[in-house]
Amino acid sequence: MFSHGVMPPLMFGGMICFMIIGFPVAFSLIAVGLFFGTLGILTDHFHPSFLQALPLRFYGIISNDLLLAIPFFTFMGAILERCGLAEDLLEGTGKLFGKVPGGLAYAVIIVGAILGAITGTVAASVIAMGVISLPVMMRYGYDQKLATGVIAASGTITQLIPPSLVLIVLAEQLGKPVGDMYLGAIGPSILQVLLFLGYVLILSFFKPQTMPPLPPEAIGEGGWPLIKQVLWGMIPSIVLIALVLGTLALGLATPTEAGAMGAVGAIVLAAMHRRLSWGLIRQAMASTMRLTAMVVFILIGATVFSLVFQGMDGSRWIEHLLSQLPGGRVGFLIFVNIFVFFIAFFLDFFEIAFIIIPLLVPVAVKLDINLIWFGVLLCVNMQTAFMHPPFGFALFYLRGIAPPSIRTSQIYWGAIPWLVMQLILVVIVIMWPESVTYWIDAGTGVDPSTIELNIQPLDAPALDMSPPKF
Repeated sequence: MFSHGVMPPLMFGGMICFMIIGFPVAFSLIAVGLFFGTLGILTDHFHPSFLQALPLRFYGIISNDLLLAIPFFTFMGAILERCGLAEDLLEGTGKLFGKVPGGLAYAVIIVGAILGAITGTVAASVIAMGVISLPVMMRYGYDQKLATGVIAASGTITQLIPPSLVLIVLAEQLGKPVGDMYLGAIGPSILQVLLFLGYVLILSFFKPQTMPPLPPEAIGEGGWPLIKQVLWGMIPSIVLIALVLGTLALGLATPTEAGAMGAVGAIVLAAMHRRLSWGLIRQAMASTMRLTAMVVFILIGATVFSLVFQGMDGSRWIEHLLSQLPGGRVGFLIFVNIFVFFIAFFLDFFEIAFIIIPLLVPVAVKLDINLIWFGVLLCVNMQTAFMHPPFGFALFYLRGIAPPSIRTSQIYWGAIPWLVMQLILVVIVIMWPESVTYWIDAGTGVDPSTIELNIQPLDAPALDMSPPKF
């Protein structure tokens, strides 16, 4: 009925159809995997012994220590996002830059980067930034497209800045240390922030009327009270982030241990700001539970799908399809980035990481591509998933908290320049791999294959094997 080579593309196409329909991803993957597994058994394209590995794979997911880092970092971000830290940071930083055109936009980008490193989730960053800064920007005459665009874009930096949850998942899928992924993401994170700041600076020269400075009465007296307010909101958070990332980079803690330390540190910071309460803990635990359950179910669904897909030689089909592209490594990278850009219209970054990345890794290894660089590059690209009009989740979050006076079309048009800058960063990372690899420890610089061991033979005394004499 079916030739052997047609089953993998049919299976992949079936998955895409389910995604477009909008059926829950985890259950779509399980349904497609079991349906094609049954079909493969009936048509003699799939051996049923493959399905015997499913219980062990499920147990491997639940017992994976690395995945424990996800609830810890999520809980840390939920505590810090709800304890009012964003309000303190935005208020102080906004006044600090308020005297110059675009001052509030600068503040949103800088605080968005810091908040991204704290919360680890795009939804939390975009909603917090939008609720706090959007009314202020509208009050003082900021252009609607600029205000909504900068808030959405500054929230998506969360995906790239360590300790991003995306980097943890990518490290697990690529089989690489999380600490190396975090170090590799430092350079692109800095470049992304500089691109955003540079765009606001250029726009402030050519269109200052779209981003007027704050009036003196909004800034207040300034001076040391203002600086103290900014430092009080910024330094404890930066110390916590540096402590978490530093222990990871130095190898003093595993990602799970660093996440647990960050969760405890977040509780301490909330107590320092006198905002720790049982209600805050309950809300943080509830959001952590929802996100963790979603990740686990998606991973279980992806496991069912990938097991059946591999059993039908789907990996060989993908490898043959991608390794034969014109242009070699460059052609592969161009195709993958275009593919990820468009598939992000329909799939969340967790779904891309669990479903698409495992199919690409064997080809990347065959083409001798640095997997840390490849993972960070894909993370940069997946930022755009949140900024795609009309499907970008950051735009949905912003639409949910924006006042009715801001039209949806304004939000969509405002996202375009920032989406272009994210794509520019993709090109920069491809053309300049050192932006990722420079931050990764180069090791001893010795190639193990060139090491020769010249061990002199030992002149051991001869053994006397004669029977003992009594």
